[in-house]
Amino acid sequence: MTWRAPGTAPTIPLIAVAHGSRDPRAAATVESLLDLLRRARPEIPVRTAYLDHAPPTLGMALSGLAEAVVLPLLLTEAYHSRVDIPGALAEATARRPLLRVHRGATLGPHPLLVTALERRLAEAGVEAGDPGTAVVLVSAGSSDRRANATIARIAREWAGLRGWWSVTTAYASAAEPTPEQEVRRLVEAGAPRVVVAPYLLAPGYFADKIRATTLAAGAEVVADVLGAAPELATVLLERYEQAVQREKNFATA
Repeated sequence: MTWRAPGTAPTIPLIAVAHGSRDPRAAATVESLLDLLRRARPEIPVRTAYLDHAPPTLGMALSGLAEAVVLPLLLTEAYHSRVDIPGALAEATARRPLLRVHRGATLGPHPLLVTALERRLAEAGVEAGDPGTAVVLVSAGSSDRRANATIARIAREWAGLRGWWSVTTAYASAAEPTPEQEVRRLVEAGAPRVVVAPYLLAPGYFADKIRATTLAAGAEVVADVLGAAPELATVLLERYEQAVQREKNFATA
């Protein structure tokens, strides 16, 4: 049982829903991120769920709970957040009509995610805003044009925030340019230095492929995935508080 002061309401559990991967590094990274949240807010019960490839499912994670905040561990609004998670929640609540679920927003976009990207680049030896550096912001890519447009907007805003040579986008799947195409274009355009910033939550197939193909195409540096960056834990907590506050506002309306 979670400790709470006498007379206070129980803290609503948080269910963090990740995409899931066959690569064990992905689940380990998710748990490392959630451990940051657990240490920061030990009074919040935190559970993990996965949409695919790994247990527990969202329905399993909701087992035994009367109420929960469900947060997508996803970096953009796309098919998984718009279709998969609502579908899984509809199935769970159909079986348990009294279950109260408050669905929060995806992690991104959020200004702190750019800070986390810069953290990973700095760890790889890249100074933030270096005017001699062209940054390729690489996302997993989506068939949803709105999701890809969000990545492009993040790149434009990041370029305006700092003095980079340029910040452009590439997509590991479902859209173009591919990461290696964009790296080659920048090299041919005369960029003094090309680095790659993966806009990915966890290591796995995409991260490995991005690193291999972009280094072969001429990138000097490929940063690590966002992973268990403290900025992501802060965003996750913010999304949780927003979902809880919406419930409070609804209850008092």
